[in-house]
Amino acid sequence: MKRVVVAMSGGVDSSTTAAILKDEGYDVIGIFMYLYPFCEETHHPSFRRNRCCSLQGVNDARSVALKLKIPFYVLNFQKEFQEKVIDHFCQEYQRGRTPNPCILCNRDIKFKLLLEKAEKLGAQYLATGHYARIEKNSRGYLLKKGVKGNGEQSYFLYTFTQEQMARILMVLGGYGKEEVRKIAKKYGLPVADKKASQEICFIDGDYRKFLSSHFPSVPGEIVDVKGKVLGKHEGVACYTVGQRRGIGAYGRPLYVISIDPEHNRIVVGPEQELFSEELIAKDLHFISPEEVKRDIDVVAKIRYNHVGEEAVISPMGDGKALIRFRKSVRSATPGQAVVFYDGDVVLGGGTIEKIVKSPSPQSSPQRREEITLRRV
Repeated sequence: MKRVVVAMSGGVDSSTTAAILKDEGYDVIGIFMYLYPFCEETHHPSFRRNRCCSLQGVNDARSVALKLKIPFYVLNFQKEFQEKVIDHFCQEYQRGRTPNPCILCNRDIKFKLLLEKAEKLGAQYLATGHYARIEKNSRGYLLKKGVKGNGEQSYFLYTFTQEQMARILMVLGGYGKEEVRKIAKKYGLPVADKKASQEICFIDGDYRKFLSSHFPSVPGEIVDVKGKVLGKHEGVACYTVGQRRGIGAYGRPLYVISIDPEHNRIVVGPEQELFSEELIAKDLHFISPEEVKRDIDVVAKIRYNHVGEEAVISPMGDGKALIRFRKSVRSATPGQAVVFYDGDVVLGGGTIEKIVKSPSPQSSPQRREEITLRRV
């Protein structure tokens, strides 16, 4: 019998994963990851009563393990989570960037530390409740989108390696969320109707309050694209590209176009200034082991809920690439991930470092259909 460790958060997805694998004959061990203080008495700014990795989460995960009659353990990754995820989250906002902590958690905690723990427990596999698929062909392992679309999570997993995918099981990639709830009810799981969490797990409410508990905000100037001072901001960490609310009223709709932490400035402008045709990505990672040395046609997603846009990846060396879009994209944001697809296959991705603005005012939303690729 093959042993599998299931990362159990107390939610319906990971709980159903454990139930399916046990039903398929695996020797299942449930593990809850303790990532930050969740005791209400601590008054910790990260306290989440009903969220992933909360006190309620560990209780729910334990109740599922009892129902399934599987071993259940809680592992303390608080120190590593603080260093790898929370500290990076705060540092990126101080630098005027908008990070994606879920990607870092997957890369450095779930599919690194937890995978190592699984091996020490004699498990051949690690399973999670992600809505994505892993398949093998003659060239190696492929990461694919979940087939149902609703809740599809492959965007968060682009940092996978071939070695990791050989040991990861994802059984929910062929289901939709409501189907999973029905399966959970079939197994009699106590979390079948539990509401899914969509927010950052370690932040209670407004992320600005969380950041202010880690470093002080320094007010500065709000300027237009020509540098004219329009008002004052509360601190660069309080803003993100594309934001409209909270920047003041100026007689016309204005949006955060860019953030200049060096000069402690927020640059605002009309909506058309949010559109860009090119960006530079850093820290590139490709799931296939071949090094990318030529231009590649892909569909690129610049955020989780972005539908994706046809683009060309042009390698620049040093782990960077120029990404050129067939149609201009709205609100590409430094710090976020850009993830590359070939159909439903995830090729890889990187972190958005810099936005290359449209070359002329004509590159507006109304002209997006006219933009063509400029090959190098």
